[in-house]
Amino acid sequence: MATDEVDAWFEAYDNPMKPVVQRVRSVILAADPRMAECIKWSAPTFTFGGNLASFNPRAKKHASLLFHTGASIPGDFPHLTGTGEVARTMSFADLAEVEARRAEL
Repeated sequence: MATDEVDAWFEAYDNPMKPVVQRVRSVILAADPRMAECIKWSAPTFTFGGNLASFNPRAKKHASLLFHTGASIPGDFPHLTGTGEVARTMSFADLAEVEARRAEL
């Protein structure tokens, strides 16, 4: 569910990737009505039984979404990147990539 807190954050967000970040947000929130969002670590964060994923608001050449426990997500997600023990990242260069990866989100 979209929140006023995150809406206000987006109003102040000045970044060339803003439309892409906003589209990722809408896809994630539409995926499940139990999905929630808030601002944590100075960025929109999605929650579902805990912290699920947060945007990197400083990325300017792509929209970057950090899945906090991405390494333990079951299934095949070819666009999740990273080699750490816990987190994974998914990046989007444009709106077309968001649409192409909807199923992974």
